[in-house]
Amino acid sequence: MVLVLFLIVTTTPINSTTADNTTQAPPDNSGPPNHHLLPIILVLCLLLLIIVLLAWYFLRGRHHGKAVVTTVDKKIPNGILEEQEQQTVVLLPRSPSTSKTYFPILVENLEDEYRIRSADDGKLFREEYNSLPRGYTQGTCEEANKEENKEKNRYPNILPYDHSRVVLTPVEGVPGSDYINASYIDGYKDKNKFIAAQGPKPDTVADFWRMIWEQKAATIVMLTNLKERKEDKCYQYWPDQGCWTYGNIRVVVEDFTALVDYTIRKFCIQHQSTDGSKSPRLVTQLHFTSWPDFGVPFSPIGMLKFLKKVKQVNPSYAGPIVVHCSAGVGRTGTFIVIDGMIDMMYEEQKVDVFGFVTRIRDQRSQLVQTDMQYSFIYQALVEYYLYGDTELDVSSLEGHLQKLHNTYAPSDRVGLEEEFKKLTNMRIMKENMRTGNLPANMKKNRVLQIIPYDFNRVILSMRRGQEFTDYINASFIDGYRQKDYFIATQGPLSHTVEDFWRMVWEWKCHSIVMLTELQEREQDKCFQYWPSENSVTYSDYTVEIKGDTLSDTFSLRDLVLTHNQEKQMRMVRHFHFHGWPEIGIPAEGKGMIDIIASVQKQQQQSGNHPIVVHCSAGAGRTGTFIALSNILERVKAEGLLDVFQTVKSLRMQRPHMVQTVEQYDFCYRVVQDFVDIFSDYANFK
Repeated sequence: MVLVLFLIVTTTPINSTTADNTTQAPPDNSGPPNHHLLPIILVLCLLLLIIVLLAWYFLRGRHHGKAVVTTVDKKIPNGILEEQEQQTVVLLPRSPSTSKTYFPILVENLEDEYRIRSADDGKLFREEYNSLPRGYTQGTCEEANKEENKEKNRYPNILPYDHSRVVLTPVEGVPGSDYINASYIDGYKDKNKFIAAQGPKPDTVADFWRMIWEQKAATIVMLTNLKERKEDKCYQYWPDQGCWTYGNIRVVVEDFTALVDYTIRKFCIQHQSTDGSKSPRLVTQLHFTSWPDFGVPFSPIGMLKFLKKVKQVNPSYAGPIVVHCSAGVGRTGTFIVIDGMIDMMYEEQKVDVFGFVTRIRDQRSQLVQTDMQYSFIYQALVEYYLYGDTELDVSSLEGHLQKLHNTYAPSDRVGLEEEFKKLTNMRIMKENMRTGNLPANMKKNRVLQIIPYDFNRVILSMRRGQEFTDYINASFIDGYRQKDYFIATQGPLSHTVEDFWRMVWEWKCHSIVMLTELQEREQDKCFQYWPSENSVTYSDYTVEIKGDTLSDTFSLRDLVLTHNQEKQMRMVRHFHFHGWPEIGIPAEGKGMIDIIASVQKQQQQSGNHPIVVHCSAGAGRTGTFIALSNILERVKAEGLLDVFQTVKSLRMQRPHMVQTVEQYDFCYRVVQDFVDIFSDYANFK
């Protein structure tokens, strides 16, 4: 633009007073045209063309931005926000990409393909995801857009197609009474295996239960929490207890089981017909509670266990499985695709994620909402292919152990060692140990290889004016029924004892399990953090011993912990297990069963605050104790066990949990001992 103006100035003749105040003669109009006029016209035309082009470019850019992103392009630290409880669902902006075709992948190539696509921050996953069909290109949504139905949609940009929507029996005289925001979705081979639905709103709950009844659905899969980020994601469409009537459907709560990743609710539902001729039915709701507010689950292990449970509980004679999250597209689509691809894996020994998502998007737009969810599908399939289904019924445990130990030689553990080797091949995420590796915190670690991950480390309150005082070498670990049920930590050092008691106080712990002796093989393994008699004070905390008894395999100490400034006290029970050498395992499993039973009993009496568990480094023996606690709890509740996935899950939460093949073998043997003598342990129930 500056260049154009410069050309205008330099090419235009001066028709004004000169420096010496003389004026030029006027042009002779009778002669040929002035030779300066042509350049002026050319420059003005060029200038006009540039202005038009610039205006067109800016208008096009603004229009294009509005077309690509439905609402706001909202980025958050851990990924893309899946669903926004405003007027519309945030849809992932897509970079323009040519439509490519992605072919099915043989299962033996799946791990390599996942690794290739994950490189460069998942660039190839984004490209593949962006090549999927998007928008409402496969049909009309006329019913959803009718005036009487608009308010029934949670999000106005997530609507069912007319050709695949679930049609309710119309209510006479009520316009739009056959409409619900729900779509039939095919499985890998089964037509209309699922119904993908939005989470019910207060004014659509009766329609939701009417759909369950009319479609003869026996299973509901719920993949959202009622509130996330303080926003309503789904209305609670069931009673907490007793019964409630929604429209013409009476819903009675029959059973309720809360586990760490999901909750199972059983309902008896009955149509309130005038003649009472319709028999009641059982409906099971499986509610996955571990999908984070945004992004995807940290690990697919919980989702795969959940999916297996869904397959187990759904009767063969039932209608479609109803799956919903908030909008009924993101998490809902992810779940349906994982199910379909596992079925395809068995049938064809290959997977076709791209093809399957393309196909089901013909039935409901936007299924699988972000590239993060798309890559999570692959992650779940790799996990399933590499490790398979390692769950056992207790009745088959003995036979499984014989296979693992190889019946030809009792000391031979070929199968067991192969199984354990898969665990030791798991990558330790050193990039997630930044806090523990800070120079100021290094001296607080007993073993440099065993440092808590940042995402689940136990955080202490920061002391005023003292940096880094929020760190302790301790990790929150999930229990069988409850998240963060355990705190796995190292044996305190002389200069971290005060931090140890500060942790016990701040996290309201009432149980401490100690699995090491103070000295082993003439080496200090743990500082004695309790008094042998009377009391001892560590900064703001005083610990007083009230009792010390010894059972067959462990000592039981009753301690009173007092916060001196707050002048408050709390009872803490200290369980000190003896007979577990640093190298090796206890001579028999009965003592371990006893101490786990005693700790559980204490927890029931004191409230379910975290149980502190430590050995010396807080990994080998600590991991084995926690693994056994979780395994035995599941054996009691379900008659099932999965030693491999239990230990794998622990290792994802803290490095080196269950450190040796002997400790891994010990987990199996203690379960076998427990099964053999179950009737003697009524107090464990």
